Amino acid sequence: MPLRDGFLWGGALAANQVEGAWKEGGRGPAVTDVQSYNPHADPKEYAIHHVVTVASIQEALATDDETYHPKRRGIDFYHRYADDLALFAEMGFKTLRVSIAWTRLYPTGEELEPNEKGVAFYLGLFTEMRRLGIEPLVTLSHYDQPLALALKNNCWLDRSTIALFERFARTCFERFGHLVKLWLSFNEIDSITRHPFTSAGIIPETVLAEMHRRSAEPGR
Repeated sequence: MPLRDGFLWGGALAANQVEGAWKEGGRGPAVTDVQSYNPHADPKEYAIHHVVTVASIQEALATDDETYHPKRRGIDFYHRYADDLALFAEMGFKTLRVSIAWTRLYPTGEELEPNEKGVAFYLGLFTEMRRLGIEPLVTLSHYDQPLALALKNNCWLDRSTIALFERFARTCFERFGHLVKLWLSFNEIDSITRHPFTSAGIIPETVLAEMHRRSAEPGR
């Protein structure tokens, strides 16, 4: 059966998977930057048994290691996206699903104005996609919660995050809307039940500690 006219044939990637450049262009740390991956272990088993803690976060921040923290390097898409997009166009891609790193626009999530170097990067990316005839399909949140918000208040467990995300989303629409027509909100929104830190910036041990504190209060 032939594909209909206008069918979007292409692929997908995410900022946390490919961009790298985790300390460049004013970008702030995201939750994926402090998650470690043992290259010698079975990926599925390691993901199940490895739990992020405040101590493991601080330990990760104390090093620039990219072997056990591969999301920090990705595939260097930040510097090489023009070459990569050329290859995608050569393969006949008509669309490419990408995501925008929240901390590349708002390093801690709480800034009042966006980081212009981050804005410039995505303007360059989407402009090049358009030039090559590749329709951008953009996800706003794909495992890119600001680490600062995770450490401050467990990010999406605090309602103040809603307004911060609204500011981020509005910036994306206003600054990139002339280049991007197709948007997605959250990647696998139900994944918060499987990996709360990655999906929502929730540090499990701090939630449990707060639950124990509340349960110990008089009258509870």
